[in-house]
Amino acid sequence: MRDGQDVADEFRGVPLWWSSVVEKDVQGQRQGKRRFQRLTFDLRHRRLVVDEYLPHVRRRGREIHFSNRRRRLYTNSKSRDAYSYEYKSWSYIDFDHPTTFDTLAIEPAKKKEIMDDLDAFRKNRDFYRRTGKPWKRGYLLYGPPGTGKSTMVAAMANYLDYDIYDVELTVVNTNTDLRRLLIETTSKSIIVIEDIDCSLDLTGDRAKQRRRPGPSTKAAADDADDRPRNVVTLSGLLNFIDGLWSACGGERIVVFTTNHVDKLDPALIRRGRMDMHIEMPYCGFEAFRTLAKNYMGIDEHELFGSVEEVLREVELTPADVAECLMTARRAGAGEHSPCLEILEFDGAALEHLFGWVELAGTRRGARWIRMELRTLGLKLSSLLAVAPSWP
Repeated sequence: MRDGQDVADEFRGVPLWWSSVVEKDVQGQRQGKRRFQRLTFDLRHRRLVVDEYLPHVRRRGREIHFSNRRRRLYTNSKSRDAYSYEYKSWSYIDFDHPTTFDTLAIEPAKKKEIMDDLDAFRKNRDFYRRTGKPWKRGYLLYGPPGTGKSTMVAAMANYLDYDIYDVELTVVNTNTDLRRLLIETTSKSIIVIEDIDCSLDLTGDRAKQRRRPGPSTKAAADDADDRPRNVVTLSGLLNFIDGLWSACGGERIVVFTTNHVDKLDPALIRRGRMDMHIEMPYCGFEAFRTLAKNYMGIDEHELFGSVEEVLREVELTPADVAECLMTARRAGAGEHSPCLEILEFDGAALEHLFGWVELAGTRRGARWIRMELRTLGLKLSSLLAVAPSWP
């Protein structure tokens, strides 16, 4: 109901009136107002209202909520509410990401392990209560850029049917603001902090920082004091994860992603805070098979053996492979549709690649092999372009 709105209802012949009420505080400050719903009815029908009508309203409300529910992607913001001029902690859009675990390009054994862990978390509310632990679970996703960390979060949300709260720490001013964000999240949600190694000054070993010498001169100290600071601290973030306030609500998952796990403070990622550490590696052969099925619609091909050899020797991210397959599929949308002819594989190109592999241990070789992989990746993906043309 909108602020100030009145709605008439009837239950078993008894008229009732709902009103949406907004009350300001004593000083009349808008930030201090509180909202509630007022129900008015004849006192003679009090027993009917309490015993039957209100349970009916709650039951119908749940039915309507779940029938109309769409997953949401939230982000923290400082935008004003158009009607009340209040600052909103969260803004959202409908979450309609198509990724599932079926289309996720990771090794099948790791995929099953993650899905089993999510199932165990979702079904064990009584276990968490019995052991005296908040009903939450932490996941640390780490690996090079392009290995699918954000896509993994989307797959988890779709699998569990949870909302996602994407926390941008750089716009959070204080630990109090961070705590307020947590309080305003809902149950059945995934709270994500992406690239946490780049978020504020929350990385590194605090013991090393304590041993670091301070400014040697007053001028240097003044310069240090003039540097802009964000007062969100590592301690505040740790309380956000597993302090007293983390127990509000329930059935929450906390996910950190990072490209450089070695840069994180050990206190941030210890077991118990991040319960499961998931490495997102470079593309393996089974991950390639998933991508080939997603993009090309094929499960087997005579070139798969050669591709497996290449992926065993070089570091190629799933994003790189997907880009190559996407390019090949688009190239198949010409006048030769619906299928491309299978070109003869150039074995010399593969041998040439293995020559670069021997140099991969050097910086010079690693840089060259990237360029060579671009060429060979397009060549291999073109050979696999046997799917129907680009829609």
